[in-house]
Amino acid sequence: MKLYSPAKKIGELLAGELKKDSHFYFFSPDETTSNKFDQVFEVEKRAWGMPVKTWDLPESDDGRIIEMLSENVLFSVMTGHLMNGEPAMMGSYEAFFPIITAQLLQQIKFIKQAKEVAWRMPMPAVNLLSTSTCWRQDHNGYTHQSPALISTLLNLPSNLANCIFPIDDVAAEVAYNFMIGSTDVVNLTTFNKIDEPRYLNIEQAERGFATGAMIYEPVSDENPDVIFAAAGDIVAKEILEAIKIIRDDLPEIKIRFVYINSLSYRAIGTTKNKLSVEDFTEIFTVDKPIVANFHGYPETLENILENYTTRGRLRVHGFNEEGSTTTPFEMLRRNAASRYDIATDVAKIYGRDNLVLKYQEILAKNHAYALENGEDMIK
Repeated sequence: MKLYSPAKKIGELLAGELKKDSHFYFFSPDETTSNKFDQVFEVEKRAWGMPVKTWDLPESDDGRIIEMLSENVLFSVMTGHLMNGEPAMMGSYEAFFPIITAQLLQQIKFIKQAKEVAWRMPMPAVNLLSTSTCWRQDHNGYTHQSPALISTLLNLPSNLANCIFPIDDVAAEVAYNFMIGSTDVVNLTTFNKIDEPRYLNIEQAERGFATGAMIYEPVSDENPDVIFAAAGDIVAKEILEAIKIIRDDLPEIKIRFVYINSLSYRAIGTTKNKLSVEDFTEIFTVDKPIVANFHGYPETLENILENYTTRGRLRVHGFNEEGSTTTPFEMLRRNAASRYDIATDVAKIYGRDNLVLKYQEILAKNHAYALENGEDMIK
């Protein structure tokens, strides 16, 4: 199976924007290459006022790639640029985006006030590209794991923030196009830089983004008994693997997989296109159990889903603030967000204690194998 990197796709699109629009700037700490956005250096230079060495990246005193190891300074300069009506984006490790939280909240207040002033023109969106996420920090560990900014933005009653979770590189392109066309809003788009499968074509990705959530037909049955849901690329992969496990062990159970593309205040979907309760019921059914896996803190998604349905239907997994310098699958196991943790929920729903024990034993074996070998038994 051919694999694709959402981050590399975003890097390609950023390069195209820099080439097309001489007013567009890209802001990043010294992680542009690490985050797989380095295609930007093929079309534009990094801003630099010091002597250039032979080993340096392309640099110039008028470059439009602004790198500095200070998220606070970068955000301040970027918002000044945006307030002049000129577009920009900022990329960073997910763990370090919360550094700008206070500034971001003040900027959202400014957007809210500016929208109430007749003469103030719409401002290009504050677009944040969040990668090197909590689920794949194999060499950095616990210090580099934090999806906290997602929860902060989704709890703001001002309703001026979108949190977007492209499932693959095609969905990342759709998210990018939404971001670059947005005004008077904050967009936080979260994705991984590693190569992963492609699940959607462009038409499917656009349709799913427009509704906020989509039924993934290739693995879904009619009249399902259980609804699986995910928001986030790595956790979606675990849901898809869990579906394979359940189909093998409980083949009589009918399944539906729903992918959630975006979230905003108290809702699935974006600030301007929130999923209605009626549409939620159409997608998630009236009363079937919902087993969800979320990129961020599980309570954040659970609180949003409770605006649509009852808590008793919900079993939500996600990042529980557990981490280490460990293997990818062990990160999922530590946070009870792995495919076998998801499958365990279904086994419990149907009273299959034998399967619960089976899945626990598999998780324990992977843990022991990873400790011994420094890699996962389960890929």
